Amino acid sequence: MRKISKRRKRKIGNLVITSSLMAMLFSISTFAWFVGMRTVNVSSFNVEIASTESLLLSLDGKAWSTTVSISKDTLDDVSYAGHTNSWGGDGLVPLSTIGEMDSSISRMQFFGKTSLTALSGGYRLISSKLDNSGITEEDGYVAFDLFVKNHSGNQYFPNLNPLDEEAIYLADDSFIAVAAGGVSGTGIENSARVAFAQIGRVNAKTASETEITGITCEPDIDGKPSINGAVTGICREAQIWEPNDIDHEINALKWFNKSCKQRTGVNIYEKESYGDACPTLTDGVYYPTYAVAGKITSGDMVDVYDGAEFNGYTGTSSNLLQKFPYFTDTDKMREGNDRPEFMTLSPNSVTKVRIYIFIEGQDIDNYDLASIGKRISVKFGFTKERFIPEDIEYDGPKLDEVPPVITLRGNNPITLSVGEEYVELGATARDDMDGDITEKIIISGEVIVEQAGNYEVTYTVKDRSQNETVATRTVIVE
Repeated sequence: MRKISKRRKRKIGNLVITSSLMAMLFSISTFAWFVGMRTVNVSSFNVEIASTESLLLSLDGKAWSTTVSISKDTLDDVSYAGHTNSWGGDGLVPLSTIGEMDSSISRMQFFGKTSLTALSGGYRLISSKLDNSGITEEDGYVAFDLFVKNHSGNQYFPNLNPLDEEAIYLADDSFIAVAAGGVSGTGIENSARVAFAQIGRVNAKTASETEITGITCEPDIDGKPSINGAVTGICREAQIWEPNDIDHEINALKWFNKSCKQRTGVNIYEKESYGDACPTLTDGVYYPTYAVAGKITSGDMVDVYDGAEFNGYTGTSSNLLQKFPYFTDTDKMREGNDRPEFMTLSPNSVTKVRIYIFIEGQDIDNYDLASIGKRISVKFGFTKERFIPEDIEYDGPKLDEVPPVITLRGNNPITLSVGEEYVELGATARDDMDGDITEKIIISGEVIVEQAGNYEVTYTVKDRSQNETVATRTVIVE
């Protein structure tokens, strides 16, 4: 991951939503562009979300706070009754989507690889729509509901008009990267995606808990979102963030450069339909993703490398593969008036946002070596402010940029015998401006005392300016 300039390392004070997750990932037999079939098993995975006082967050529609957290272990405890949240089942698998919503079930549509076979200059792709119409989402990706209460203004707009909504910007310190203890150089952090699907909204001042948790797309007889009672259905195309858009894994590039040939004919099964080698791909350059947009059969003759930038073939219908306009890290780092909005939220409303975390199978970095364990860290946040102090050459009082200090109580590491009880000793936290902020520490991690191994307990705290400090304690069970 490329270095972020000193200017961009500054914490943004007006965070609307900040989320971080840690995941242990194990993969088998995977290559670029759906080449090979991968399963990424998720063991330790938790999400922490925080906001400023202008927005309150909830996972169950009744308990509102500036900070919420959710994990596989707490999924049912913190979610509302009857939720359809999912934590990926047995593991994450490469999928593809253009963010289209199925209003009838209020869920985002995914397509998975049905079949793949080698060609003279690429790979024939067959893909089918994932059936996620059940009570809960399908396995293979993470999905959960986040309720966002926006306090701006006094008027609520029931009609769906983006011009009435407020611009939200992706915080420039959002990232996905290999975390400490992970294995870099595998590309998983480059092919991961986070999608934000607004399902619907209600009036923040008058809506009941039942109305909030019951928000759907409210499809009309034509299947389009509508207003039904207190709920305004939204279900517009999800905004999808592509991190590390110009960073590429060297082995994924080698695989492409070796296997791709320029496609010159319609019939992919004929050797004559392929010519010279494709243009060489290099690190540091942005390459688009041609995401799957519809069901693909063998008769459609789709090569996974189809696209002007890859094998040069542009005859594949956009109804099958679509050059998708992600919101990228390059967009995130634009300055001042050039910074594009990430999404919009209606004032004085509660909006249900369905968050999806998945691996995009058509990304050029969807490549990995067999049986390698990785640990990735994901953090995303939003702000209502397009400008940060450096954009206007701020020359006022000094800003708070000093993070708090965490002091662990007790030993680090701690060694236990198998079966011995682990007693959490906690920690203290002090900040140079806020003083004692011990009560703001969030402790995460799991110690399985019945199983020998090394475990980590993480302590995270933020001051009022959103400066963050993370400390870890190692617990050895032997």
